[in-house]
Amino acid sequence: MKVILLEEVRGKGGEGDVVEVAQGYAENFLFPKRIALPATPGNLKQLEERRHNIAAREADRIKNAEMLQEKLDEKVVEIDVKIGEEGQLFGSVTNSMIAEAVKSQLGIELDRKRIELGRPIKVAGLHKVIVSLYRTIFATLLVQVGNPDELPAGLAEVPANEELATTEQEAPLDKEAPGEAGADNAEAQDVDDEPASQDTPEIAAEEPEAASSEA
Repeated sequence: MKVILLEEVRGKGGEGDVVEVAQGYAENFLFPKRIALPATPGNLKQLEERRHNIAAREADRIKNAEMLQEKLDEKVVEIDVKIGEEGQLFGSVTNSMIAEAVKSQLGIELDRKRIELGRPIKVAGLHKVIVSLYRTIFATLLVQVGNPDELPAGLAEVPANEELATTEQEAPLDKEAPGEAGADNAEAQDVDDEPASQDTPEIAAEEPEAASSEA
């Protein structure tokens, strides 16, 4: 079914985009979370009336994301953790820990939910981490886990098989859709139930058709 997005959804689009999604995904997740509206004639009309304001906000988001990309891309942050034999960690490095390191070492406030870990970091060394800034704008952050001078041989460089998080997911940036996040990803992302801050959408919500008595 077609919906109007009220905020960014990974792999789908951003505010004001009209996209096709699975009906169950829309009715069970997007609509209740106020992430999208059904693309009814009334909602589409209101969307067109507000295109100018949406475009202005979009330009600001892109500009800010590109500026942040320049500040983060290929920068190195260090994570001080307890390391066992052969570089194995006692626990794992989460996106919250990385966000704290970015704030303290680079002076940049970064929403931890935008730090995409393909899998938990459980070994010391240098790791590449993708930061999803906005739509298709990403930065590659280098995360140094442990003091490189004290690591076993072979852990000083980024592993050749480093797995980066994928971005083609049908879920908003602030949280995963129910049942879509695997156990490892949940551990890596350190997910909670609070959504990331978003601009307040201007489009007045019509009641989703699925919620009517005729559905």
